Amino acid sequence: MTIFCIHCHRPLQAEMNCLPRRGKQAPSASKPFRSTKSASKARRDQINAELQALRSLLPISAREKERLSYLHTMALVCLRLRGAQLFPPDSAPPVGPDLSTELLSLLPGFLLVLSANSKLIYISENVAQVLGLSMVELLAQGDTVFDILDGRVHEEVRKKLLLAQEEPGREVTFVSEMRTSKAFRLQHGGNRAMAVRGRFMALRWPASPSTTAFLALCTPVARLPASGDADSQDHLFQSTHMLDMTFTDVTESVTYHLGYHREELIGESWYSLLHPEDTDLAATQHRAVGESFGAGAAAETVVLRLLRRDRTWAWLGVLAQRDCRDHSITCTSRCLR
Repeated sequence: MTIFCIHCHRPLQAEMNCLPRRGKQAPSASKPFRSTKSASKARRDQINAELQALRSLLPISAREKERLSYLHTMALVCLRLRGAQLFPPDSAPPVGPDLSTELLSLLPGFLLVLSANSKLIYISENVAQVLGLSMVELLAQGDTVFDILDGRVHEEVRKKLLLAQEEPGREVTFVSEMRTSKAFRLQHGGNRAMAVRGRFMALRWPASPSTTAFLALCTPVARLPASGDADSQDHLFQSTHMLDMTFTDVTESVTYHLGYHREELIGESWYSLLHPEDTDLAATQHRAVGESFGAGAAAETVVLRLLRRDRTWAWLGVLAQRDCRDHSITCTSRCLR
């Protein structure tokens, strides 16, 4: 009786030709050669050598280089490559004095530069004084601005950046909490709210997405009250205006926030309190509300600075809403700092 192989149904004498062998086999499309331990180690050594070479080229101190992980190294390399695309060495202007630590410390916040697709290009060194994270540590969070912002405002920020990109030179402002160090969160109870004010500018001509960047100043503001917080009303005051933004009424709480008595503001122009740099943004909001004829039409909330009675500036998130019945505009202002 002939015994057949259960694998190929050939006679038993041919069985050895179809059974798996322990020796070396020819590779197939579905089962390629596996890497040996020595080959894997050689590849790791090669990658490590390349990363060490890249690390040595970074324009930072030797002490900082020693502390860099591979992730931090690659983040910094990508940042430098994006910067080189916008500021190529052969087209850069004559090099002037760098922004020193002393000069940066005079700023109310830190500087931020983004590419047209929201990638991080530059973060000034004084970011550590504001967020408790160094530039390298912040880059480890991700390579786009959305990686360091509160996720709840991502959609709003995208709209603002798109608007600024469509109208180069137009300043936009948004407020969001930014990631901070663990020590900062333990001390202050959370991340830090920052007002980001900036605009897209063409750094070289002809202007194109690859030669345009978003330049911004990030300034800390008081921590934003949580949505639905019962105490959030303490941060608000309301004012009523004629269509030209002349005050006709204001709640008594304005004294707490701006220092003025109600009688001092009635009859005055809202524009007389605005910071000069914010007038264009405020006028845009005013125009949007003024051109809306539907009852209760409102513009988006904007962040503005108003002059306090003690001659300091108060940061406010202002929502303007038109009442078509009595031809007036009501502003709800939330104090941010």
